[in-house]
Amino acid sequence: MAHALALVLERAREMRLREIDLPLVPGPDELRIGIRTVGICGSDLHYLQHGAIGPFVLRQPMVLGHEASGVVLEVGSAVRGYAVGDRVCIEPGVPRLDSPAVLRGVYNLDPSVRFWATPPVHGCLTPEVVHPALFTHKLPDAVSFAEGAFVEPLAIGLQVATKSRFKPGDVAVVLGAGTIGAMCTLAALAGGAAQVVLADPVAPKLARFAQRRAVRTVELPRESLADAVSQATGGWGADVVIEASGAAGAYAGISDLAGPGGCLVLVGMPALPVPLDIVALQAKELRVETVFRYANMFPRALQLLASGQVDVRPFISRRFAFASAIEAFEQAALGLPQDLKIQIDMPGGAA
Repeated sequence: MAHALALVLERAREMRLREIDLPLVPGPDELRIGIRTVGICGSDLHYLQHGAIGPFVLRQPMVLGHEASGVVLEVGSAVRGYAVGDRVCIEPGVPRLDSPAVLRGVYNLDPSVRFWATPPVHGCLTPEVVHPALFTHKLPDAVSFAEGAFVEPLAIGLQVATKSRFKPGDVAVVLGAGTIGAMCTLAALAGGAAQVVLADPVAPKLARFAQRRAVRTVELPRESLADAVSQATGGWGADVVIEASGAAGAYAGISDLAGPGGCLVLVGMPALPVPLDIVALQAKELRVETVFRYANMFPRALQLLASGQVDVRPFISRRFAFASAIEAFEQAALGLPQDLKIQIDMPGGAA
């Protein structure tokens, strides 16, 4: 263990920038990484405001942050393919490698996964971390540290697109234009959708897609989502409907947006159980998919960023220095309509 400066969540609604003991000596299969950029996620804010998400309860101080990029500082003795100076992004969930979930290819569903900034596991808002090389990914030359820190939410969008099974020319509906809804929209287009109907009550979030011909934005409740979907599909309904808002009200009549034989993908997480009309789903034989994080999506996300097919830079709202990390979280917690993703630049810069 070594003393390290970190943004520490002491308890609900109380965080401090202070020193804390963290493991900084890599094991044989690990890397020591200098963190360069960290994005603030909604789960970080939820722990800050409530001290818990479901069964994950903050019982002791915890370092925040799980969306990160950085530079390799030290390589474990058994690691191959990495060198000091490599630019990387870090996959924050580490499963037990011999678990049934890993063997079945769904390591995101391993019940024993250790996920950054999920109690009691420390996150990455600290200058250096130690992390398994298996869950660390090199950044292509064309991908910046800021973009690298955006790979984690983009990976969720790609998990959604993969489970949607898009076909070229499909029409999709995305409910919610926050970070995850925005990434689902980009992923749907990359996956073959010809058009995405994107709905949200916050106009500045929708405005980020104003120049995209393939995205039809719908400002709720001022505009009718049902009418927009009908116009886009000739009255048939969408091939894929993605619920990315987590709003309980989004489930009322959600099956009406999908065409017969379509797909409903649930990625937003409502705070409480919500009613869902099963008969309405059956009458259209809708396929229902759910998404929890991602598996094997970081390499795909990096390829899309490197090729320029996906550009996340317009969705980075503001950046703060590590010394102002508390202010960054306070601003993110305000939920200002013009903010989508706030990032924190760590010592060493964020090229």
